[in-house]
Order: sequence, then structure tokens, then C-alpha cells
Amino acid sequence: MRLAILGGSYNPIHLGHLFLADTVLSALHYDCVVMVPAFISPFKPDADGMEDSACDRLEMIAASIAGDPRLAVDDCELRREGVSYTVDTIADIIRRYSPEGKPGIIIGDDLASDFPQWNRSGEILSMADVIIARRAHSGSLDVPFPCIRIDNDVMEISSGMVREKIAGDAAWRYLVPPAVRAIIEDRGLFGLARRQAFPDSLGWQPKSLVVRVEDEARESLNLDRFLHSRNTALLAWDMCRRLGLPIDPELGYLAGIAHDLAKQLPDKIQLKLAKSDGKGISRIEENKPSLLHGRVAAVLLRERFSIHHEAVLEAVAMHTYGGRDMGPLAKVVYIADKLEVSRERADPALRKLAFAGNDLDEIFSLVLDQTVSTLRSRKLELSEETLRLLEKMRKIG
Repeated sequence: MRLAILGGSYNPIHLGHLFLADTVLSALHYDCVVMVPAFISPFKPDADGMEDSACDRLEMIAASIAGDPRLAVDDCELRREGVSYTVDTIADIIRRYSPEGKPGIIIGDDLASDFPQWNRSGEILSMADVIIARRAHSGSLDVPFPCIRIDNDVMEISSGMVREKIAGDAAWRYLVPPAVRAIIEDRGLFGLARRQAFPDSLGWQPKSLVVRVEDEARESLNLDRFLHSRNTALLAWDMCRRLGLPIDPELGYLAGIAHDLAKQLPDKIQLKLAKSDGKGISRIEENKPSLLHGRVAAVLLRERFSIHHEAVLEAVAMHTYGGRDMGPLAKVVYIADKLEVSRERADPALRKLAFAGNDLDEIFSLVLDQTVSTLRSRKLELSEETLRLLEKMRKIG
């Protein structure tokens, strides 16, 4: 996957950020732009409230890009804390995402002249292609380092402008995506008096099915679990697309974003909903109902969203144990769940193979073997479904 990185304070994310990311994707043909919110920006070290607003900023980005697999959000700088240096972020992204070729790093022309003074700027140039977007200069700008220039349209919007307009009770609501507007209003951010968000009956365009499922995941899961779900969706989408599978990549994204939809439901509700799929409850599941969350998520997709696509339901239901008769989409989601980029303990070699390999069954077999080995090392009992799958894989091998 060819990717570019777009860092910033995102306090809050606005339409200018999204338009720039879309422009880079269209002009330079990247597969994905990774948005990375800073914990403390080296360009704005004195900005107030950045540390306290980290979760809000992250959620606003996630809400803004729902349903678009070309855009990702990564919280690496928030997890590192402290001042966020671009060189460290690029190295981390390369390590976890294993991109095809050099990633791009997008900067505005207002920062370009100072780039040689950035922390370890020489290392940045060796690791990434610097992409300079128009922001302040309408004419040519000479820089003493190799770069890619894009002649993008400039939207006269900044996060500071949005905050100032909110604080001054001026018009701001259409400078940000609707989902960001809702979060700001619901939480009373940037000095706005908390108020009830406008009802859907006022005419918002109906959300696509994928976006509705993603919104449900974002609202029902904690932030770490939601980001895991979205990263799983992105990897599943990419694998379906890149491996040439007879599967619409959108179905991979849908199954990935939905696979943990029931992860944080209480045990009693998990048991009740799982019984409705007619597959019975095993002794292991009775003792640990959270193992049912894949099956329960499939039930929710059927009952709450009227999704009856068998491959999607199978992929969601089987991502925990696997199964003897798993189809290609189920294997993709199983792999993506174990190897997506926020899984710090994922085997880098397996992740690289998943990102670059072209044999689904080979990747699946290796991931399954490692998962089973890990479970056995922790002295955890394997389910009947996993044992039957292992038996089948041994016969094939």
C-alpha cells in the first residue's frame, strides 16, 4: 500500500484537512492518507489544552472519515506523549504499516522554508518523500531539498479560525464535517455552551449502511477498541483489493468495522443474543461469554441493520475461533484482526506478508499457527471450531 502522512494538531479537524488529503490521493495516486494528531506540536508548543483534548481530537478525526478506507487515523503521537517529532512518527508508521516504497509526508508551504531546521531533517528525507502543499504562497517557493509540489486549491480555513468563531458565537458549523459539529455541540467544546444537537429530521442526508455501522461501533466501543476495529476494516479492505479476491473490498471494510461490534456488551446480553443464532453455547462460551462477541455481532448486523450477506455474517461470526469451512472473506477478517497496525505484539514478518503477500491461504495458515501457539503457551483451551479447522489445515498441508 502506498501511503502518505498528514500530521497536525487537528484541534479540530476541518474541511480543509479533508480536502487536502483528498487532493493528495487524487493527484499523487496514494492508496491511503494517514492522519496523525499531535500530542504537542513542535510548531505550537505553547498551545493550551492540547494534552487534555487528545481523545476529543482523535474521535473527531475518526468520525470525519467514517466509511472512507482511503483515510486512516493513527494515535501514535498521542500514545508517545510529549512533543511530537515527524522523524519518529515516520519511523513508527513504516515499522507498523510496511508501506510500498517511501511514504509521503505532507507539509504546508508555510513550513517548508524552515524544514532544514526540523529535528533530524536529513533522516526524514531518507525515509520519506516530502510533499509540499500550497497554503500561504501563491507563487513559486524555492527550497533547498528534494520535494514533490502539488498545485492544490487552498481552503481558507484553519483550526484556530474554527475555535475563534465558536468562542465568538460566529458562523462555524459548515467549516467542519457534520459528525465533528455533533461532537462539538454534544460536548460543549471550545467554549460552546453544551446544547442538544439538531435532530436528524432537519434534513441531513441519509447515511450509507457502512457509515451507520461504523457510527454504531464508534459509539458503543471505547476509543482503543474502535480504532482497532477501523484498522481491521482498512486492512481487510486493502487485502480484498490487492489480492484480487472475488469480493467487493467494501464488504471487507464492512465486516472489519463490524467484527467487534458486540465486544463490550455485558455477558448476560451476549449469552441471550448468541442463543438466537441457533448454534448452541459451548462449555467454553458459558464460562467466558465474551468469546461469543463475534457471533453476537453477526446477530446485530442481521437484526439491527438488516444485513443478510452470508459472507459478511460468516466473517464477523468466525473471527474469534475460525472455522472448518471458512470462506475467503472470513479468512481475510481473521488475518486483519490479528495483524492490524495497532496490534503492538503482532509479528512484523507476518504483518509485512499480509501487507505485501499474494497468497491468502499461506498468510491465513501462518497467522492461525501463530495464534494457536500463543493460546497454548498461555494454557488456554482451544474451541471445537478451532480444533476442526486445525485438523483440516493439517490434511491440506
